[in-house]
Amino acid sequence: MTVLLSGTNVRKAFGARPLFDGINFAIEDNDRIGLIGPNGAGKSTLLKILAGRDTADDGTISRQRGLRVGLLDQVPLFTEGATVESTIMEGAHDPHEWECIAAAQEFMSRLSLDGSEGIDGETLVSKLSGGWKKRVALARELMRTPDILFLDEPTNHLDVESILWLEDFLNDAQFATVTITHDRLFLQRISNRIWELDRRNPGGLLSIQGDYAHYLESKDLLMAAQERRETVLKNTLRRETEWLRQGVKARGTKSYSRIKAAGELKRDVEELEYRNTVRTAKFDFHASEKNPKRLVEATNISKTYGDRVLFKDVNLLLSPGLRLGLLGPNGCGKSTLIRILLGQETSDTGEIERADQLQIAYFEQNRETLDPNTTVLKTLCPMGDQVKYRGSYIHVRGYLDRFLFSPTQMDMEVRKLSGGEQSRLLIARLMLQEANVLVLDEPTNDLDMATLSVLENCLMDFPGAILLVTHDRYFLDQVANRLLAFGEPGTDSAGKIIPFASMSQWENWFTEEQASKRKSGTKNDTASSEPSAPAPKRKLSFKEQFELDHMEETIHKAEETLEKLTAESMLSEVASNAHRLTEITAEMSALQSEIDRLYARWAELTN
Repeated sequence: MTVLLSGTNVRKAFGARPLFDGINFAIEDNDRIGLIGPNGAGKSTLLKILAGRDTADDGTISRQRGLRVGLLDQVPLFTEGATVESTIMEGAHDPHEWECIAAAQEFMSRLSLDGSEGIDGETLVSKLSGGWKKRVALARELMRTPDILFLDEPTNHLDVESILWLEDFLNDAQFATVTITHDRLFLQRISNRIWELDRRNPGGLLSIQGDYAHYLESKDLLMAAQERRETVLKNTLRRETEWLRQGVKARGTKSYSRIKAAGELKRDVEELEYRNTVRTAKFDFHASEKNPKRLVEATNISKTYGDRVLFKDVNLLLSPGLRLGLLGPNGCGKSTLIRILLGQETSDTGEIERADQLQIAYFEQNRETLDPNTTVLKTLCPMGDQVKYRGSYIHVRGYLDRFLFSPTQMDMEVRKLSGGEQSRLLIARLMLQEANVLVLDEPTNDLDMATLSVLENCLMDFPGAILLVTHDRYFLDQVANRLLAFGEPGTDSAGKIIPFASMSQWENWFTEEQASKRKSGTKNDTASSEPSAPAPKRKLSFKEQFELDHMEETIHKAEETLEKLTAESMLSEVASNAHRLTEITAEMSALQSEIDRLYARWAELTN
């Protein structure tokens, strides 16, 4: 495998606060890296350094000669008044060369920007939704013909259908990728290596070869090993401290060295305690004491805009304990349905009854109710220094500590917070409201995985009703106990809202709908065709049969070796040894490629 980009002892800080310090890494040509870590760890900053948009304070970044990179920003920027085509051509090395023009047309076709979805090259980018803007920005980066494509939260603002498309696209890509995402299912499907950027990791950057599920297993083993080591060192430190307190005179070299070793041991214990301490936000929404059995009831409601039917004859009852997830492409009518249920908009037909005691807490997708120029403290407590939570007054600083805001952050303006920190602040404010209906519109954007897990548990314990819109399929599947999907335009389900029990059930339905949609466009071409007979299976030679008979054993040995290398890479003494870590990483990558080749060869021999 070829190393495209590597870093040694890379450091970056903002003021006196280091984001990461002394991290080492290497990106190879077959890598599909998922970059994760807590909010504020510096993931986006690291991505910009790797893409050449920013520089490190210290350390060395080595790039292969002539390396081409692309960076899909979390919020892409566009030239004012730019069209889809002019934006895409910004990535071309020569916008007048016929090969670049042809490539742009190909990407526009592959990304449905060729008029097939009502968007073509002359469409103004400013008129597009967030999801379509992401596609235009992606096409612009692909025009650079990158060897490595860096993606910062590419699923934000994409609907589930677009995320499924992006998964397929990245898995078929002929270049390396490094992707920041908190979408765990997306991460599982597009990654073959996980980087976790966290100062608590040995070396600051933990690299695990394999998908996200394998990372979770490896991380669990690493944490267990660190906790055992902390226990052993604490026992040793206690014995050494007792020896020192006995007043033994340090007359010899051995005694002096023992005193010095006790000091080093104390520092090691403190470092392990820091690594093993994981703080998470504490969420607990304030449910209303009175929860009527019928919070909102809709009967035969419909909504149409012009000739377009969003939904028709919908019957829905929101009751305590219902956690309802809404699925559908951007613009299908999810937000319209929510506004109608809450009385912010009227339906064309039908009736809606709402409980007299209805109290609603609303998490808006773009966090527009947060004043960017107000401090974190004043956002929650405009007057005084206490907030009322669950009937009791508590100090606002103590309340913010529940959401992992440091004392310095509490006096910062909201605009200086990261996206994840702003989401935590909005949740903190919502928790001060008493409610029997929670409306959450994309609450998972920018939240790290530890916070997502806590939020999942909190929502599942909420006794009222929940209306949830999110692109995070894992989060949706964990939280929602009922799903409603908007029918696909151009199919028999258009205008309908269809119930599902799980995300897997919806994905199967969606796949069939897409196949039916494609079939309806080509049915005349294939209506009379007969299925062809399967080709006869080729007889294996003696050498091939021998290879097949021993293939399982060969793969098993290779996987055992990979497991041993993975375990070695997690040892603290290896993580701090840049040279050995680079060697192991190269061996693991080569071995993983060989395992992939063996599996492909096995499939070839058995077909």
